[in-house]
Amino acid sequence: MGIVNVTPDSFSDGGRWAEPSAAVAHARQLVASGADIIDVGGESTRPGAPRVDPGAEQERVVPVVAALAAAGIAVSVDTMNASTALASAAAGALIINDVSGGLADPAMADAVAASGLHYVAMHWRAHADTMQQLAQYGDVVAEVCAELTARVDVMKAAGVAADKLILDPGLGFAKTAAHNWALLGRLGELRALGYPVLVGASRKRFLGELLPDGTAPAERDLATAVVSALSAQQGAWALRVHDVAGTRVALDVLASWQGGARA
Repeated sequence: MGIVNVTPDSFSDGGRWAEPSAAVAHARQLVASGADIIDVGGESTRPGAPRVDPGAEQERVVPVVAALAAAGIAVSVDTMNASTALASAAAGALIINDVSGGLADPAMADAVAASGLHYVAMHWRAHADTMQQLAQYGDVVAEVCAELTARVDVMKAAGVAADKLILDPGLGFAKTAAHNWALLGRLGELRALGYPVLVGASRKRFLGELLPDGTAPAERDLATAVVSALSAQQGAWALRVHDVAGTRVALDVLASWQGGARA
């Protein structure tokens, strides 16, 4: 899943793809590099990021979604707003990727059911300005699994089919580095819930903590590729990344390794 941020303030590449033509060109490049899905987002969710009005968000994302869908590219829309989800569905999106798991907008569950699209429910506790204050857990994996199960129940009660649901542990969202590593190391427990699992570790701060001080987000791609390969090895359904080409190499190495083990 290749990331296309049509925002001025994303933590890694804010502003680079804000113009629709630039975003579409970048998305095509990601597909050429091996992306199966393009995830288009119009609101930054980095720690401390301000909220974006849904109307402004739709002005950013809908033209890009429509252009990519018209080109036959599978598109997910990264949004917490039901109205943006529905507008993107009408423009041709196939997946709604909601970092709040439906908690940010009470209308989201009904919107997902009405759209008939696949839905990614990410583990979330609060908006970006306050989320790190809630990074408190006894057993982070058990609690994330329980809270995601509660979101699944809400979606199913609204009429969303079970086979449309995908889960995301929400790395970096109301979590410390130790929490993130625990979730990655015990990814099998999330998979045991019975739904595909999306992993989004790309360029995040906890990877930067492994690197020398001052390492920019764009310099975390090697660490991201390693995490991506290990997540795939544990059965992740998809990997949400900025550097598709590097991730594809890592996955090709993994596939060859696994093929050699079966020979």
